[in-house]
Amino acid sequence: MAKVKSAFFCQNCGAQSPKWIGKCPACGEWNTYVEEVIQSEVKTTNSFTAPIDKPMLITDVVNEDSTRIPIPDKELNRVLGDGLVPGSLTLFGGEPGIGKSTLLLQIALTVKNLKVLYISGEESREQLNMRATRIGIKNPQCYILTETLLQNIFQQAEAVKPQLLIVDSIQTLYTSQIDSSPGSISQIRQCTADLMRYAKTTHVPVFIIGHITKDGSIAGPKVLEHMVDTVLQFEGDTHHLYRLLRTTKNRFGSTNELGIYEMTGAGLREVSNPSEVLITAREEPVSGVAIAAITEGARPLLIETQALVSSAVYGTPQRSSTGYDLRRLSMMLAVLEKRCGFRLGTKDVFLNIAGGIKVDDPATDLAIVTAILSSSEEIPVSPKFCFAAEIGLSGEIRPVNRIEQRIAEAEKMGFEQIFISRYNKKSIPEKTTIKVQTAGKMEEFFGKVFG
Repeated sequence: MAKVKSAFFCQNCGAQSPKWIGKCPACGEWNTYVEEVIQSEVKTTNSFTAPIDKPMLITDVVNEDSTRIPIPDKELNRVLGDGLVPGSLTLFGGEPGIGKSTLLLQIALTVKNLKVLYISGEESREQLNMRATRIGIKNPQCYILTETLLQNIFQQAEAVKPQLLIVDSIQTLYTSQIDSSPGSISQIRQCTADLMRYAKTTHVPVFIIGHITKDGSIAGPKVLEHMVDTVLQFEGDTHHLYRLLRTTKNRFGSTNELGIYEMTGAGLREVSNPSEVLITAREEPVSGVAIAAITEGARPLLIETQALVSSAVYGTPQRSSTGYDLRRLSMMLAVLEKRCGFRLGTKDVFLNIAGGIKVDDPATDLAIVTAILSSSEEIPVSPKFCFAAEIGLSGEIRPVNRIEQRIAEAEKMGFEQIFISRYNKKSIPEKTTIKVQTAGKMEEFFGKVFG
């Protein structure tokens, strides 16, 4: 009879220790170690046993037909790299209420000619049916299973023989091989390893939903993200309509793609042209608004930057930013103060990226500076102008990459002028209907925009 053995695991990073310690030496967090049983007295059956593989010469390996499985959702198709790869394991993370379960249920209901098994450890059959009714889609080949024991899940999967498996969520599953509770480090690691073996052995693509911690990372050990083939992150503010689907890891494609959705009463709607929905249609120009031509991965977008500059009422000037790095905003204000002579040190500055999205493209700098000065001087900027350049600490206007795509997107959206760096001149397309304005210094740029 095996002796009961236990160990202490950090619930933040998954580090293991033979005894309890207050501060984790791996990640530096306090009071995160929890005792878990790693070997019980009773030996249980394995969750999923894969056939034993044998060594083979690399010259004798024959590449199998790895035709991707197309998905009706064009945004998810783009992010995955043009479809699902058979035998792949995809981890889908996001905040509570952001729409993870809704999106994957939509995939299960809309995919054609595929038998889908949707495993739910958080919702009942009735709840799933209510959500499917709200979405308004029915799929006769979509099976629902409400189960959390991994051994039972593999038994039902063997009976149904699905062509796509969706698990919601990995934190609710547990295996009888380990005595710790569901959601613990040991359970998450073991269940993910068993699902990976299942996917590779049966060539069935598997989606697993993962919860995230308060700092935005996927809950569980960091090794969880190393085990899977693809990691997708669903982002957005629950108070706004739009959601962003990013790839942080992809063994079968690029990590530079971006998918955009709009949350509606009937589920998530694909946004094929995000520039139209992220820019507010105004009848007359207002101060403090400028349009930036950015790129999210390989996708060009036009976003609206809004700034409000007012006198500091409480003595100490406030600096607030939504959707943009506050430290970079402070840097832009310092450049305007030191290099350009604008006195903004005694004024409150509030910045907002419309639509509730977050941007980190340096090409947003020129639009943000324009919006700040427009609000400070009460001079409206033409709604037919857009901007794409980075601002250096010396006040120079620096070039950005993919300028041809930014110009093409601005031209497609009907803008009349785009302001870029002088050092991007070589990349300007020869045939274009939009007027391209270039500048190398901030003083030259201000003269062209504000006159």
